Amino acid sequence: MRTFFLGSIIPIYVLVWALGKYLDRSFWGLFLLLVPLTILGLRDIFQRKHIILRNYPILGHFRFLLESIRPEIQQYFVERFDDGRPFSREQRSIVYQRAKGDLDTSAFGTQHDVYAAGSEWLEHSLQVVPKLKEGDDRITVGNHQCKKPYSASRLNISAMSYGSLSKTAVEALNWGAKDGNFYHNSGEGGISPYHKKQGGDLCWQVGTGYFGCRTSEGLFDRDMFAKKASLDQVKMIEIKLSQGAKPGHGGMLPGAKVNEEVAKIRNVEEGMDVLSPPIHSAFDGPKGLLNFVKDLRELSGGKPIGFKLCVGKKSEFFAICKAMVELDIYPDFITVDGSEGGTGSSPREFTDFLGTPLNDGLSFVHNALVAAGIRDKLKIIASGKVIDAFNMACKFALGADICNSARGMMFALGCIQALRCNSNNCPTGVATQDPSLYKLIHIEGKAERVARYHKKTMLELEHLIGAAGVDEIIKLKKRHIKRRLGPGKITNYEKLYPKLEFNSLMDNTYVGPWLDDWEDSTSERF
Repeated sequence: MRTFFLGSIIPIYVLVWALGKYLDRSFWGLFLLLVPLTILGLRDIFQRKHIILRNYPILGHFRFLLESIRPEIQQYFVERFDDGRPFSREQRSIVYQRAKGDLDTSAFGTQHDVYAAGSEWLEHSLQVVPKLKEGDDRITVGNHQCKKPYSASRLNISAMSYGSLSKTAVEALNWGAKDGNFYHNSGEGGISPYHKKQGGDLCWQVGTGYFGCRTSEGLFDRDMFAKKASLDQVKMIEIKLSQGAKPGHGGMLPGAKVNEEVAKIRNVEEGMDVLSPPIHSAFDGPKGLLNFVKDLRELSGGKPIGFKLCVGKKSEFFAICKAMVELDIYPDFITVDGSEGGTGSSPREFTDFLGTPLNDGLSFVHNALVAAGIRDKLKIIASGKVIDAFNMACKFALGADICNSARGMMFALGCIQALRCNSNNCPTGVATQDPSLYKLIHIEGKAERVARYHKKTMLELEHLIGAAGVDEIIKLKKRHIKRRLGPGKITNYEKLYPKLEFNSLMDNTYVGPWLDDWEDSTSERF
């Protein structure tokens, strides 16, 4: 192809010149077209970066063009209803329909293969309960050590920072949270003016970078924390230990997204990649963590304090449990993030091969707290691919008290799963700092969609668990969730995720696979 291109340049120009003498002058437009194509072709031949372009000058560019729009071709022309990763077309569609107030029912029966291994369903009852018990759509977060407990919705906005998301997206989310009476987790990027503008409830996340409460050296600033934690809008504070999509790795914000305003809010350098440390500098070990919880509770005036983690080594979580009992200090909540959780940017190996999936991590944390005799001291929040009412029912059955959703709320904003969150080129303006993209977001309209999606999902949760004969979320048990293992083989969550007896780890009556992890753990170190 390269030889053909070089050998045809001169003959083609001679032919165009010859024909131009006898044809209409407009024919010379072809000559003007050939000049830039010739320059491009010569550049392709003599560059050394792409072998495709050297061997196939000009034509090789079509390969890169098609590759660049492959996700769009896949999404719009190839995907079936249950295709698409990380969320299928069906999952995205149900959020869009509920957020817009469109028809969200289905016709002609399920399209799922209900006989496929891994399919799940909720066991229904002939004794249907029409409504949840009054007030069960909310739950109080705050134990006996908390002076300002908070009544939280069962579904809320999971952690997403300003910087990762645009200012218009953050403001729309918070406005939706205010209208729907649920909280908005700030993400580790700190509290921005767009979190505060509409006055929606906030769960302020404090990560290893201490953005919003850090010194110029990147250390924790007590006075700055106390000032911001005292804001009435801040209802809870969450210490981020690890994130499901990249456990063992600090947060990552590409430099393309670090504009002047983001840099000022985070107290970092403009235009440079922001890489949070993988661990905290303000404390060390399980007891250090619990003392930090106590410290933040005092600095905030007694607001609920918790921490977020993706489950890794079981002995390390057991170490935290032992530290709670020994120090008699208990967080008000623990957020369990699954390895299937989302992120704007992460090394692929971390996203794909590190961390415990949510159901397994959630079940473990719930059982560990029960077996340590302290489950009643705190609430558990589940975070990771929570989209619809069935997702929520599964998490509640496994021990969660609250569910957080990030990407579901992004879909409600208009996210189309373009998978460009890390590039600053989000086509919908949700995950970008490019003004030409995010300025076109209609904030009030998107806020209405976020609130409507929340309301409709909570309503469907009430209908769903009511069909199981349950009138309180706490009564939803693991035996209610069925899973097919294969032809004629059906089990339930109770058998897949066996429960531990109350206080069995503390009174030495537990005998099982976690015994070695419990015995190996110590409250002095992770």
